[in-house]
Amino acid sequence: MLLKKKKHKNFGFISKGEGEPIVLLQGLMGGLSNFTKLMDYFAERGYKVYFPDLPVYDMSILNTNLTTLAKFVAKFIEEIVEEPCTIVGNSMGGHVGLILTLARPDLIKRMVLTGSSGLYERSFGDSFPRKSDRAYIQKKAEEVFYDPSVATQDLVDEVFAVANDRGKGIKTVMLARSAVKHNMEKELHKITTPTCIIWGKQDNVTPPDVATKMNALIPNSDLFWIDKCGHAAMMEKPDEFNQILYDWLKTKN
Repeated sequence: MLLKKKKHKNFGFISKGEGEPIVLLQGLMGGLSNFTKLMDYFAERGYKVYFPDLPVYDMSILNTNLTTLAKFVAKFIEEIVEEPCTIVGNSMGGHVGLILTLARPDLIKRMVLTGSSGLYERSFGDSFPRKSDRAYIQKKAEEVFYDPSVATQDLVDEVFAVANDRGKGIKTVMLARSAVKHNMEKELHKITTPTCIIWGKQDNVTPPDVATKMNALIPNSDLFWIDKCGHAAMMEKPDEFNQILYDWLKTKN
């Protein structure tokens, strides 16, 4: 079923289901397609799942950073969700979730991290040195997954389009730099929110030791591994990811 984007004066978003709220936060070049199976699964099991349009390319140059995105999500939860929620963040989305949970723990009932930045990550680097080289972009996209076939032509096309849009390319690099600069190692111990960490054992972007360290630093956290899986577990192994998350949520009611 095609989901229709809802419009609000301050937000664009998609939602599905009714019940306890879950808010999905994508990675830097992610989108709704990364979470399709998760949204369907939880909407059928008594949750209302939201996917907000993060203003990744709409922030001013001075405000293009993860803290601005975290403030945006806080407003979204206050104005649209209207109650404390579970946030699920992949890659940059996890990092935004960490910043938000530290700043506004009153808004976050539970936090879920998968392939989250915040400690250490590998990326395209400070620029797209071969942005016009589609084969290079495809190789980089394939490296995100354990199974390179998950990087479909549509997905590669999306990344290639961003890399070759000057405005979007600049904002992408700025946000990547913001993630690297905003290291949270000395802050994670302050998080008291129940946290579920689900990680691909073969994650090449945020390697497994990142998950192990986050688990050690965040006091009320549980770590789960998915084998033969890369950086976007909810996309590459959706059935396993959804079952792990569903079982964990039931223990945290």
